[in-house]
Amino acid sequence: MTMPAFAEELGGRLPSASEKAAANQLRRIIAAHASGDAKLRVLDDGNGPAEVTLTPALSSLLMELLRHVGRGDAVTLVPVSQMLTTQQAADILNVSRPFLISLLDKEAIKHTLVGRHRRIKAEDLFAYKRSRDEKRSEALSNLAELDGEYL
Repeated sequence: MTMPAFAEELGGRLPSASEKAAANQLRRIIAAHASGDAKLRVLDDGNGPAEVTLTPALSSLLMELLRHVGRGDAVTLVPVSQMLTTQQAADILNVSRPFLISLLDKEAIKHTLVGRHRRIKAEDLFAYKRSRDEKRSEALSNLAELDGEYL
């Protein structure tokens, strides 16, 4: 799989056992104080302690990242304003590049042309992904409801 533009590999490898444990420990600490603005204090040998206020939104985002690292998942960060190639977008959606091109041709996802190359704004790709996932969830709920009627 290709790396999205400006993606940062976390060391170019999956998290080690000690990194997973540290991520899980930090996630539990943040979760215990996630009711409002939590303060995170980091001790630095040279400069003394530094304090950062974690808003609920930032705490939630950080906990989501730590949850993935704690499970040993590879993590890639993509800024929402980033322009993606068709291959990068296809990798994010977990579809083939030709299928993604067909979505672009149907105008299901907004894109721009740079020369003869298509570029997709990450924000537009994630909006499409959210919409697709909502439709799938609704269809699955309807199927489960229909199945329940036959039991």
